[in-house]
Amino acid sequence: MQEKEQTYYRALYEAARVINSSLEPSKVLNTIAKQTASAMGVKACTLRLLDRQGEYLLPGASHGLSQAYLRKGKVALSGSKLDKVALSGEPVYIQCAATDPRFQYPEAAKAEGIVSLLVVPLMLEEKKAIGVMRVYSDVERVFSADETEFLTIMANLSAIALENARLHQTLKSDCELSAAYQFQTFED
Repeated sequence: MQEKEQTYYRALYEAARVINSSLEPSKVLNTIAKQTASAMGVKACTLRLLDRQGEYLLPGASHGLSQAYLRKGKVALSGSKLDKVALSGEPVYIQCAATDPRFQYPEAAKAEGIVSLLVVPLMLEEKKAIGVMRVYSDVERVFSADETEFLTIMANLSAIALENARLHQTLKSDCELSAAYQFQTFED
């Protein structure tokens, strides 16, 4: 087995372990972002989630980026061609963020030292995108098919973790309502 494959397997194991041990989305997503960046040997990784109206991508987790870069502004789908394509289900590769017209904040990317990036959707059941996962390189880089596949797997694990947390929260709320109703009925 090649060293790169072993690195990917370790990252997948860590992601699965944290998904199974926590229903806290921020903890799970931050671990996945860190493991993904480390396994792929990139500067940084982010996960952004669609808002309820489907107009903006909101921060979900990040690893390796400065707070100044993360606060650069909203990622509006109306201004981010690359995210529109990614949300349609296709990976997007950008060779140079500072010059590619699909990238919404080229000056901020240049200041942060971001050169190349790869973006994939967070898909639920291969039907519905709920956000995007990005990896950023500080050197010009071409991402291989294996790297794209690995990033897609990690993004889909993130989507599963988010869905599990949402379902758990719904179940918890339903149980609390049911218990309150039963208590009230018992009192009457």
